Amino acid sequence: MARADMTSAAPDRGFQVLPDAEAIATEAAERIILRITENATRPAICLTGGSGPKALYALLGSPRYRSRIAWDRVHWFIGDERFVSASDERNNMTMAREIFLNRCAPPGNIHPMPTDASDPDAAARLYERELQAFYGADRLDPARPLFDLVLMGLGPDGHTASLFPGDRALDETERWVVGVDRAPVEPLVPRVTLTLPALASSREMLFLVSGEAKRGILSKVRADADLPGTRARSNGITTWLTDVAAAGSTA
Repeated sequence: MARADMTSAAPDRGFQVLPDAEAIATEAAERIILRITENATRPAICLTGGSGPKALYALLGSPRYRSRIAWDRVHWFIGDERFVSASDERNNMTMAREIFLNRCAPPGNIHPMPTDASDPDAAARLYERELQAFYGADRLDPARPLFDLVLMGLGPDGHTASLFPGDRALDETERWVVGVDRAPVEPLVPRVTLTLPALASSREMLFLVSGEAKRGILSKVRADADLPGTRARSNGITTWLTDVAAAGSTA
């Protein structure tokens, strides 16, 4: 793994400050490969959308990393999705497909959210059933994580996945996936998102945060402000990979 400049920790949450976004992508790739290697049966990785993970996805599909991944065993899910068609460039899983999944992963191992459903809630219920079928149960067992690793980002308002400040989805305890009728940030389209309990069912939750524009909101998360990004934590390990520009004086 890439060497961190500094590591700090809360009881169940650690922060690593790395030189730049490239170093974040490298560290994240190594962590994903480690988690895949640790699971000898069916590893499950939950991806994230937006521009943040693009460099990571390019790494995973590069010759340097592609040969280190057991593509026939790994299953790829998505933590949230814009409720747009798979042909829309704003579709998160389509972005991941185009960068690396379509070239590397068997089609049956890629699990996009069904945005061709009648509405976001219908898509959420379909995806929840798909997750439960993969997991083999309709209740999450804290001793048996759904995911080996969940990738997360942090929005300018503190949202993560498509869990926005003040949204009732933050308090959901039964559903694994919910529809979000209105997103308060661009793109202004409905969303489908995993809930906090489903995201928490992971061996590791890995946040990727880079750039000076994220410095203010990251400092609020580190101060435990009541934000979705603060509330999202794995039942296992929660790690924040940030760069110097985002960490600022908190580094």
